[in-house]
Amino acid sequence: MLKGLGGLGDMAKMMKAAQEMQGKMAELQEDLARTVVIGESGAGLVKARCTAKGEVTGLEIDASILVPSEKEVLEDLILAAVKDAQAKAAQRSTQELSRLTQALGLPADMKLPF
Repeated sequence: MLKGLGGLGDMAKMMKAAQEMQGKMAELQEDLARTVVIGESGAGLVKARCTAKGEVTGLEIDASILVPSEKEVLEDLILAAVKDAQAKAAQRSTQELSRLTQALGLPADMKLPF
């Protein structure tokens, strides 16, 4: 198509590839926002739900640990569950991004903007 224009044909290919990657990145962002991971603490007595983008969306506390004298323990369990959910979210996000970069033929450890 642009063979007579020298390197401009390659530039057009690069622009098309960049647009394709941008579209796939946007799609991945949407998928991560819909993907839910669950973090736990206290052997499952406290669970935190989080999107794969790290947004906490819910908290579940087993009623058996709702004892006023154990307030600090409950706070620690909640914090631990939220941190666990966020760590799982970050791991899931990294896995999905790596899968995308490999599908695009890029090095798996290449840092892309998120």
